[in-house]
Amino acid sequence: MDTLRAELHCHNEFSNFHLGQKETPYDCGITVQEQLEQVYSTGLDVFFITNHNTLDGYEHLLHYKENHEKFRHIQIYPGEEITTDQGIHILAYGLTRTIKSGQSLEEILDIIRSQGAISCAPHPFALNNGLREKSILCDLIEVFNSNNVDRYSNLRASNFAKTNNMIEVAGSDSHVVSTLGRCVNVIEAENTLDSILQAMRKGRITIDSAEYITCSEMIEHARYKIKNSKDDIMMYFKENHPHLTGICSFLIDAFESNPNSMVWKAVYKVAVHLTTKLSNKINFENKDYNILYERNLRAILPMILT
Repeated sequence: MDTLRAELHCHNEFSNFHLGQKETPYDCGITVQEQLEQVYSTGLDVFFITNHNTLDGYEHLLHYKENHEKFRHIQIYPGEEITTDQGIHILAYGLTRTIKSGQSLEEILDIIRSQGAISCAPHPFALNNGLREKSILCDLIEVFNSNNVDRYSNLRASNFAKTNNMIEVAGSDSHVVSTLGRCVNVIEAENTLDSILQAMRKGRITIDSAEYITCSEMIEHARYKIKNSKDDIMMYFKENHPHLTGICSFLIDAFESNPNSMVWKAVYKVAVHLTTKLSNKINFENKDYNILYERNLRAILPMILT
């Protein structure tokens, strides 16, 4: 039995154009080469590639690895982050076929089980795409997600997991190179897919390290998405919030002209502060979370500001 250092939640450029109608088409700019180099440098033994609503990227990683001797010890396994018909995300490890997005949670869980795969609730108490209490239906629960910088989302997930005696994992949810391996799980198993999945089912997995994304890394990801999805962002505001189109255009132009400005770091800090207030109200004061899932700005703003 080995002790394997594993990353369970990461994306690369093959996630692009798979997120769904309400999301920007460009999700992640990490190339296969960059991803493997980062895995190598962090000393990971295992990682599941979990692109949105596709297994694309897995075979490309295997092919690149086979042609580069330095990566021979790294094992790559297939995963997918699937979007339900309610816009909620669920992770699956060890799939043999892509699971189509837009199905009900129950349908997706049935398909995961039929493929002998493992289900996991990612960022379960995040503000707009987590399973929340329905996480109990999954095999694993992600109690720490690096992107949940409000911290209350992770705290609520941890409390929920312990109350319901669930198997806990952490996920980097990496969308920029430097965050890959930010969260590491240790699995007691042989380095084969069957052995790892069995270890997950039996709870032979522990969180070794879990750290948050930094301000600079968050801005780096925003820069990638805005650069490549600017037209789509503007179209969204024109269709859904036409009165905000002008200010949206101004902010995008200002950001692109100087993304490294201290102004954006200040904006990030304010955004984290407001998101933290909102998360506390949703996750610990039992305010209605449905307005977040509906992305109802008119209802969200008063909750943030009061």
